[in-house]
Amino acid sequence: MMHRDDETPPPRPRWLGWALMGFMALVVLGMLNLGWRMLQPVSGAGGQDSAASTPAASAGFRLVEASDCLRCHGMERHYVGPSFQQIAARYRDRADAVDYLAGKIRNGSVGAWGRTVMPRHPQVTEAQAREMAQWLVSLPVPSVAAPGASASEAASAPR
Repeated sequence: MMHRDDETPPPRPRWLGWALMGFMALVVLGMLNLGWRMLQPVSGAGGQDSAASTPAASAGFRLVEASDCLRCHGMERHYVGPSFQQIAARYRDRADAVDYLAGKIRNGSVGAWGRTVMPRHPQVTEAQAREMAQWLVSLPVPSVAAPGASASEAASAPR
C-alpha cells in the first residue's frame, strides 16, 4: 500500500510478466504454424501429384500456381472462395465447362458461390485461362463425402 508521501509504486509480481511473455510466445507459434500449414501443398488423393499427371494438366497447374488463385482457393479446403475440388465437382459434367470456367477466370464472377466476389483477371490470356480450366476439370473426384452432406447421403455413397 502506498502512502501519499511515498513516490515509488509497489512492485508488480514477477510471475505476471513471465505469464504474459509465455502467452505471447504461444500466440506467435500458433500463427506461424497456421501460416506454414496454409503454404504446404496438399498431397494424397486430391493433391497436385494426381492432378498434374498429363502435360496439359501440369501446364494448367503451373499457371494456377503462378497466378493469385491460391490466395482465395485451396485444393480441398474452402478459404475465401470454394476449393478447386468443389469447383471441379460442380462443373465437371457440363459440356462447356472449360469455356465457362475460362470465362469466369478472365471476367470474374459473383453470386455463383454466395456473395463473395471473384475479381477479373484480364492479364490472363484466353489460352492460359483455358489451360487453367482444363486442369481444374481434370481434378479427381474426392473419395470422402463433402463436408455439408448429411449422414444418410454419406452412408449411401458408393465406396
